[in-house]
Amino acid sequence: SSGINAEWPLRPGVSPLVKPRIVKKRTKRFIRHQSDRYSKLSKSSWRKPKGIDNRVRRRFKGQFLMPSIGYGSNKNTRHLMPDGFLKFVVHNVPDLELLLMQNKKYAAEIAHDVSAKKRKDIVERAQQLNIKVTNWQAKLRSEEDN
Repeated sequence: SSGINAEWPLRPGVSPLVKPRIVKKRTKRFIRHQSDRYSKLSKSSWRKPKGIDNRVRRRFKGQFLMPSIGYGSNKNTRHLMPDGFLKFVVHNVPDLELLLMQNKKYAAEIAHDVSAKKRKDIVERAQQLNIKVTNWQAKLRSEEDN
């Protein structure tokens, strides 16, 4: 049997030290000018209009809005996940040890190129250090599959 507790994330785990309310100034994506007219233009891929007569660039009433610095998030809640933690990408167990004193502020996220074997070691050590791992189930096979 492996050292990973199957019920680990279900038990009362680590909670953030402070969980401020995250307020977004805008949640909708910015739409690219004339993307509704041409199918080859993706709606989600924003490009700044550069034309001399362009009404979006000139900010005419009723046109698509352009991204600007004013839409930026609050400095205190920037990069915060909805659960109140900041993400920290971990590649190995020593990386995880860095979060020892910061386990109420940062949650570990195992990098995508880490093997299943190393993942198991990282998750096991995170349990011991009481560190939250966001993607602890990734590449994790149950005992029957082996």
